[in-house]
Amino acid sequence: MHAANDKGILDGKVAVITGAGSGIGRAAALRLAKEGARIALVDIKEERVADVRKRINESGGEAIAVEADISKPEEVENAIREAAGKWDRLDIVFANAGINGTLAPIESMTHEDWSTTLDTNLKGTFLTVKYAVPFLKKKGGSIVITSSINGNRVFSNFGMSAYSTSKAGQVAFMQMAALELAQYGIRVNAVCPGAIKTHIGQNTHPTPELEEIQIPVEYPEGDQPLEHGPGRAAQVGDLVLFLASDASSHITGTPIFIDGAESLLHG
Repeated sequence: MHAANDKGILDGKVAVITGAGSGIGRAAALRLAKEGARIALVDIKEERVADVRKRINESGGEAIAVEADISKPEEVENAIREAAGKWDRLDIVFANAGINGTLAPIESMTHEDWSTTLDTNLKGTFLTVKYAVPFLKKKGGSIVITSSINGNRVFSNFGMSAYSTSKAGQVAFMQMAALELAQYGIRVNAVCPGAIKTHIGQNTHPTPELEEIQIPVEYPEGDQPLEHGPGRAAQVGDLVLFLASDASSHITGTPIFIDGAESLLHG
C-alpha cells in the first residue's frame, strides 16, 4: 500500500474512518493508506474490517480495527480515543457509516424505525465529530461526512423520509461545524454520492405499504448520464482523499455532489 521510502501526500497523518469495512469506507481507507495515512478502521463488528486491515498492513501501511456502534456515545468516544492514542495524533475524520433503514410511508413508519435511521446517520455523525474535535484542535485537520443526493437534491425516492431527513441534517450540521471549527484550522465538508455500487442494500428494509404512495416517475433512457451506470466506491474515495489533503486547504462548509449528473435529471 505504501512503502516506507515513498512519500505520500498524507504521510504522517492519522485518519479515522467509520463504516470502513465495505463500500465507500473501504475504498477511502485503501486510498488514504496508499498516500501514507495511518488508518483506524471503525465498524460495528471488528471482523467486518479484517480484510481491509490485512490488505493495508500487508502492503506496507498501518491500520487498526476498532469496534463501535456509532449511535452509542460511549462506544464512539472510546473508538476516537483509541485511534488518537495509538499514534498520538488525529488529522482526518471520515464520518461515513450509515444505513438506509426502513423504507415506509410516513403514516405507517414506526417511531422506532425513524429513530433507528436518525440515530445512526445523524446522531452518529454528530458523535463522531464531537469526540474527534478535541484531538483535531491540536493541529487542525479535515472532517468529511458522507451525506447523499437524497434529501439535498433528490426527493423522489419514496419511503425514504427518515433517510433523506438524516442526509439533509448532515449537510446542515456540516455547515454549522465548518464555521464553528474554522478558527482551529479544522475543515468540514460533505460528499453527496448518487448511485454507487456498495453493500448498503443489506441494511435497507422496504415495507409492503410503499406501493400505496409511489408515484410513477419516468426518466429518459439511462438515468445516470455520465457513465450510464452507478458510480464506483473508488471514485468517492478519490474525492475523500482530495478533501482530506492540503490540495483542498481553502474548501470548507461545502457539500460536493458526486453522482455523474444523476441528481440533475432526477431532482
